[in-house]
Amino acid sequence: MGMIARPGDRITDVAGILVGHHHRIDDDARVASPDGADPGRGWATGTTVVRIDAPDAVCAVDVRGGGPGTRETDLLDPVNTVQTAHAIVLSGGSAYGLAAADGVMLGLEGAGSGLPMDGRGHVVPIVPGAVIFDLPVGAWEHRPDAGFGRAALAAVTVDLEVGSVGAGAGARAGALKGGVGTASVTLTDGPAAGVTVGALMVANPVGSVIDPSTGLPWGVTSSDTAHFGLGVPAVDEVARYAELTAKQTVLNTTIGVVATDAALDAASARRVAMAGHDGLARAIVPAHSPLDGDTIFAVSTRTAHPEQPPVPGGMNPDVALLAEVSRVAAVVVHRAIVGAVLAATPVAGIPTYADVVPSAWRGYRGSAE
Repeated sequence: MGMIARPGDRITDVAGILVGHHHRIDDDARVASPDGADPGRGWATGTTVVRIDAPDAVCAVDVRGGGPGTRETDLLDPVNTVQTAHAIVLSGGSAYGLAAADGVMLGLEGAGSGLPMDGRGHVVPIVPGAVIFDLPVGAWEHRPDAGFGRAALAAVTVDLEVGSVGAGAGARAGALKGGVGTASVTLTDGPAAGVTVGALMVANPVGSVIDPSTGLPWGVTSSDTAHFGLGVPAVDEVARYAELTAKQTVLNTTIGVVATDAALDAASARRVAMAGHDGLARAIVPAHSPLDGDTIFAVSTRTAHPEQPPVPGGMNPDVALLAEVSRVAAVVVHRAIVGAVLAATPVAGIPTYADVVPSAWRGYRGSAE
């Protein structure tokens, strides 16, 4: 159901970041009808874990949607004591899917990873999370549990898959199939030279990622078109997509993680999460609606310049560096969300971009396959 993201264009290009997926998609999965006459059928959901394997990492979060489903987000407020995380869980299953984080905690505990509590090796892993509402895709009673989280943690790798995988297995992006997407940029000059910024996003918004008037993703530039390998859509296909959009069923929430190896403090990481929402708003129209639970976590692994001391608590990092990281955070979030839709494959009869606008789809260039 997925394809491997290219090196140089994925969140795992940030040192200290690994990603694992676990999902179940049945061949007979079917979307439940809004009126309840058809309850749906089969499994079509999953969990994605972003493992943070960096001892000095800092984590923050910014929630913009009106209907979030989250765990441990208050802990990540820069004014609070714990400013790190050991993994971040992104899951289907709506609020039920938050149970996947329990399995991740147990897996990390078994590996001895977490905040040390005493001299006998006891730890408490910090595992924030967020969920999407995908319950009508498949059956309502099929949702991720602790076993999904533990399996996703066991599968972490740098060679992550994108598309209809993990937390994106049952995702929809407006009228089209949504999914998991990723992107990264390594800066080559300026105050952030050598720094990498990456994003992993689960696209499941109420709004559309594709502009119904053009048949192309919102916010694309000529360089973005080349990046994704998109062509000019046929007029009749654009009209067909516009008809689908007018009839779309409401599902909601886009969630994800922005990571960088720049050395940031917690307040600056929060600023990066906020900038990530700029990219979300470029990619999705409308964004941050009362029905969405849009949530972006930010992670600084502090691995880009290990010869430099960590930024002391309470001190601002170099403003020029933060400005560049924030600017690029919006770029990679936008690209990851668009990539999620382009990489998605059919699930439960939900059409993909390639199905509806085949003239523009030339094969997603963000993948290694």
